[in-house]
Amino acid sequence: MLLRYFYDSNLAHASYLVGCQRAKTAIVIDPGRDIDQYLEAAKREGLKLVGAAETHIHADYVSGARELADRVDAKLYVSDEGPPEWKYQFLKAYQHQLLHDGDHFLIGNIRFDVMHTPGHTPESISFLLTDQGGGADKPMGIFTGDFVFVGSIGRPDLLEEAAGIAGTAESGARELFRSVSKFRALPDYLQVWPAHGAGSACGKGLGAIPSSTVGYEKLFNPALQYSDEADFVEYILADQPEAPKYFAVMKRVNKVGPVVLGAGHQHKMLEISGLAGAILKGNVVDISPSPRFAEGHVSGTVNIPIGMLAAWAGWLLDYSKPVWLICEADALEEAARILHKIGVEQIAGGFDVNAIRAAGLATEVYSTSTPADLALAIESGATTLIDVRSTDEWKQGHIRQAEHYFLGRLPEQLNRLNRDQPLIVHCQSGARSAIAVSLLQAAGFTRLVNMTGGFLAWTATGLPVELSVSMITCAN
Repeated sequence: MLLRYFYDSNLAHASYLVGCQRAKTAIVIDPGRDIDQYLEAAKREGLKLVGAAETHIHADYVSGARELADRVDAKLYVSDEGPPEWKYQFLKAYQHQLLHDGDHFLIGNIRFDVMHTPGHTPESISFLLTDQGGGADKPMGIFTGDFVFVGSIGRPDLLEEAAGIAGTAESGARELFRSVSKFRALPDYLQVWPAHGAGSACGKGLGAIPSSTVGYEKLFNPALQYSDEADFVEYILADQPEAPKYFAVMKRVNKVGPVVLGAGHQHKMLEISGLAGAILKGNVVDISPSPRFAEGHVSGTVNIPIGMLAAWAGWLLDYSKPVWLICEADALEEAARILHKIGVEQIAGGFDVNAIRAAGLATEVYSTSTPADLALAIESGATTLIDVRSTDEWKQGHIRQAEHYFLGRLPEQLNRLNRDQPLIVHCQSGARSAIAVSLLQAAGFTRLVNMTGGFLAWTATGLPVELSVSMITCAN
């Protein structure tokens, strides 16, 4: 047997290539949309990729299962558990097998046993892997998807928080409690291979280690320490990270079937004469580093540096409108690839950032300043201080004069801000606040300053902060 681990750090997404070397066949578990990586790996190992299996209908990235089925005729192994509204709707055109609790399937001599593990989503399943070709008659590990992570467990509130299906958070938490009981009954020696690592919004407190064991998680995973259902429900629903708005889009896309991109999908660099029209028609995103954007950019454009696209484009872009990218020519395909992973399909092309600057079109700027230089204005109330960090960060401590506007929700709250008063924007380090300043500027705000270094620099300077009640209690 061969097992290969793939990790997309932009999405904190893990997927796996499992191959039977005797039969020279392989399958991918929870594939991402960038399927070339799996095809290349299988080719290197002399394997034919014959299948793709999914643990559930994903909400945080576009699945690559349909792309694999379309490109290489991979058979799809997907859940048929859960209510009618959460069934895959694109399967008829492809080889597929609908899976239920207790089912199994074979890839060569490798056996996959299906365990229904609802809670994160109603249709969620896990796959127990047994290497029969090596003579084993017991499983060696379990692909848990978004059910059990290293040090955490899948959140049950996404359908309510992101997809807007009211009343599903608590019922999902109770289902999750029963699924945890199934997990506890598994042998301690089993390896645990989850679909996400640290940084994913599919749970809270995920570990950065790629794998674990059932026994270790039983001992140290906080979510697995509860024997009382009510206590578990209270724990699992508390303090979950904000659910990105695009998660609802992903659920729909992965259910009805993503657009097939096909091999060699490319995007074009366009003449900058079309830039003004693009700004009027849709989303124009400058992926330059924020300091460069601050020094000069095109009015009406939004700055999301390429390294932050996966985390924030899904929050901030209007999916119903086309997207144009301002970038270096050699960065266009990488940026487009990232956006396609989170379901941004209408990528109309790119505009060369260097040509824009050479033509004198990057005329808009914004100010940056340090906490030390801004402290007097903030403390005097002469300006409005905007904190765009997460709710959890805000609760742990914040500047007393600050108003909290989480970056992901900022576009919906612009009418609450005073356009006539100077605005200072900050986050933890200055990176997210730079995105926020670009959003505000594109929306017509003119008196803006980005606090360099953010909250960390403020506290490092020794300036006062306000702690939450829980933090004060801990300190005492």
